[in-house]
Amino acid sequence: MTDDTTQPRPAHSGVDPRLLEILICPQTRQPLRYNAETDELVSPKARLAYPIRGGIPIMLPEEARDLDAEEGGA
Repeated sequence: MTDDTTQPRPAHSGVDPRLLEILICPQTRQPLRYNAETDELVSPKARLAYPIRGGIPIMLPEEARDLDAEEGGA
């Protein structure tokens, strides 16, 4: 019998939760928030959402979705 409580469980995206805790926004150097609905890492300060593809966070600003552009109706 194994004790499942001692092993970290991966997030919905397959990204290790420990990795999510240490990743920061490459532009602002601020912590990111995981959005399970969109499977993205969100930088509230930069207003960018970084995609996660195949369990790998894509931390390139040019790959990020601009949250302000969507709210502005673009």
